[in-house]
Amino acid sequence: MLEAFLHGFVLAFGLILPLGPQNVFVFNQGALQSNLIKALPVVITAAVCDTILITLAILGVSVIVLSFSWLQTIVYGIGFLFLIYMGWSIWKSAPSKDEQVESKMSAKKQMTFAISVSLLNPHAILDTIGVIGSNSISYTGLDKLVFTIACIGVSWIWFFSLAVAGSVLGRVDTTGKWMIRLNKLSALIIWLVAIFIGKELIISLFK
Repeated sequence: MLEAFLHGFVLAFGLILPLGPQNVFVFNQGALQSNLIKALPVVITAAVCDTILITLAILGVSVIVLSFSWLQTIVYGIGFLFLIYMGWSIWKSAPSKDEQVESKMSAKKQMTFAISVSLLNPHAILDTIGVIGSNSISYTGLDKLVFTIACIGVSWIWFFSLAVAGSVLGRVDTTGKWMIRLNKLSALIIWLVAIFIGKELIISLFK
């Protein structure tokens, strides 16, 4: 069981660590909200989405769904358009500390964006299926359950930690200058991911 736990923990941590749209959004909300509690909707939603993806990957359900090439094309297309829109929204948001109050997302909007950036990111979905799903095959019974719990636990701990880190930056950055820079950098990262997804979309269309 210990081997299964360590395997799942290290694997999930390695997958979730790279800076991507999901991580950027959770961190940003932690920084923009007036306190950590108000950022909990994005943390919980992102973690629940990861829990669903990991569970489906380990059960093998998601492999069946994405075996249809036309469905992959739809996922890539929606993901590309959404990330372009999200990048633009972050790029133009919170130009000053005073205006950050008006730009803070409600709980409902946080959840909507978190669901979208978690489930409309084809690379995250395919990584979960290809890596976590395939690595879980070597386990059965209790070991497989422990492996699953370890992978899911990493997501919950990571997203909460990101929100905490963002909240610390939000309190330290009294002028809002660092948030402006962070937003620009975040938007550029999201657009970069969108470009890669756009490339995959073109490839899938001309297969």
